[in-house]
Amino acid sequence: MKIGTDGVILGAWCTVDNYPDTVLDIGSGTGVISLMIAQRSDVMTIDAVEVDENAYEQTVENFENSDWGDRLYCYNATFQEFAKEICKEEESYDLIVTNPPFYNDDFETENEARNKARFTSSLSFNELIIGVAKILSKNGIFATIIPFKEEEVFMNLAKENNLFLNRVCRVQGNETSEIKRSLLEFSFQKKEIKVTNLVIETERHQYTKEYVDLVKDFYLKM
Repeated sequence: MKIGTDGVILGAWCTVDNYPDTVLDIGSGTGVISLMIAQRSDVMTIDAVEVDENAYEQTVENFENSDWGDRLYCYNATFQEFAKEICKEEESYDLIVTNPPFYNDDFETENEARNKARFTSSLSFNELIIGVAKILSKNGIFATIIPFKEEEVFMNLAKENNLFLNRVCRVQGNETSEIKRSLLEFSFQKKEIKVTNLVIETERHQYTKEYVDLVKDFYLKM
């Protein structure tokens, strides 16, 4: 699976057809997911929160240079701080989306920015889910992409916070490779779980129709 694919897949896959009024992108990176949601929908307010200052500045620049800058806002803070403030103001989001930190402390590098972006010490799955449950609206949706091997643990943590899995898509690089990622969508409502599979390539740089149909609106050449 090529680097950078996760955010694009999540941005294209998450549900926006229920006309959410407010969206939150946790750990915006360069702002790709927020920009994709702005392109896909008429959502009035899309907030992003990013802890790393350089990534935050990149997100702000990308928002300002986009066609949707008047709907996009980014905050330089930890998600924990941000969620606490939103909760205090008794506000909520109709869609919360995140491509969260994946790796545990055993694989941390000496690059602090990379650690913040990709390691669970800066935002554990438990902290993420607890914060989301506090600021997700009653009928809201929480969408994320995580390693497939973490799927069961993540689902159980969500359930403990009354967030129930509604939709899952398991992602493979090609038909013979192991499942690498799980796209998950949760809400406070128990529903029949919709399960799908997504294979990205038939061979190197030869993409499946399903993958092309999902992401073609976001690439100049696809």
